[in-house]
Amino acid sequence: MRIRLLYFGILKDTLGQERESLELGDAATVEDVVRLLRARASNGSDAIWHSMAVAVNREYAGSATVLRDGDEVAFLPPVSGGAGVKVALQREKIDSEEVVAALKAGEDGALVVFDGIVRNNTRGRKTMYLVYEAYEDMALEQMRGLANQTLGKFAVRDVAIVHRLGKLEVGESSVLIAVASAHRGAAFEACRWVIDTLKKTVPIWKKEHFVDGAVWADGEPFPDEISTVALG
Repeated sequence: MRIRLLYFGILKDTLGQERESLELGDAATVEDVVRLLRARASNGSDAIWHSMAVAVNREYAGSATVLRDGDEVAFLPPVSGGAGVKVALQREKIDSEEVVAALKAGEDGALVVFDGIVRNNTRGRKTMYLVYEAYEDMALEQMRGLANQTLGKFAVRDVAIVHRLGKLEVGESSVLIAVASAHRGAAFEACRWVIDTLKKTVPIWKKEHFVDGAVWADGEPFPDEISTVALG
């Protein structure tokens, strides 16, 4: 059988490409593919293979998942994230005033906004710019699911989640979360939950470009409920 492989973030650098096709025998599993890739990898820390997640056809999958002909298998390093809900990945600048204005309604008593901004340094290194990339189809699906979870989990009326991709300059917004609710407590709680969960589960990665080099930002570990590939 033949499957399609997609690589993101530091894995793309480690394997020297973004995508490829691979011929496998019948009943091959995710673990079989990982073993092949590890044997081929010419650089990078072995820790990468112990902290990544794998998605098969845009759904998180475990090591024992049996693959089928035509499957799309994406290898994801830790990520550095309803009606009326605005969810978007975009390469143009985020217009926070436009997003907030579109979200407001007469029944709202509070609207809480988290605006993530590119800062000019990281741990003492001067930042020139950032580059964000995503497994876009899956990221959008995860973001929509996150928005709908928010509406069910908290007493809020509406949610907006917008994330930039591509090159971002210092001072530009990388992610905007806005939550509208009748009461401020629910809006604050929901907004914090959305950004924290997005950073752990949505396949978006950040490469930081400094005056003295560039690195992929360390991601947060995937939650326990997401199966990760960890081979000895």
